[in-house]
Amino acid sequence: MESDTQKWLRQYSEKVLKQVGITKNRNVLDFGCGSGYYTIPASQIVGNKGKVYALDKDRKYLSEVAKSAQSRKLKNIQTISTLGELKIPLEDESVNVVLLYDVIHSYYFSSTTRKELLREIYRVSKHNALISVYPRHMELQDAQDIIENANFTFESKLFKTLLHDSSLVQDYLLNFRKK
Repeated sequence: MESDTQKWLRQYSEKVLKQVGITKNRNVLDFGCGSGYYTIPASQIVGNKGKVYALDKDRKYLSEVAKSAQSRKLKNIQTISTLGELKIPLEDESVNVVLLYDVIHSYYFSSTTRKELLREIYRVSKHNALISVYPRHMELQDAQDIIENANFTFESKLFKTLLHDSSLVQDYLLNFRKK
């Protein structure tokens, strides 16, 4: 029997991420990438001329992402270990898309450190970059207010089939643009 994770990767992942706005030849930052269940399909969408930066503080997850990329012969994924620091080791205005999926809630970031993180996201994002947020464990309006207060413009709210803790769920994504 197919697991929810396998079903996500086979049936939903690329379709959802394309609907979010990821396209060919883009540079994507998957902040807090975990096991790469959004990294891998993003890599397949952006193709060989695009790049996906899979950033996480857990080296075990980054190892899983690297193994998964290697088994799929994906050469456009770069794993980045942060050790939990907020400084993102990328150049200013270097990414077209940032995925903040299930990471900006208070379990990981206090309101102060969340503001620091969003300043870093702003710094590494190109003009008009897409910032896609899965505000799991937060009220949608609170998440929207937090992101808008960091100088991003709200663009859309999408209700999609997503993967959370290895289970398929129906939930919202919020999309923003860098001003």
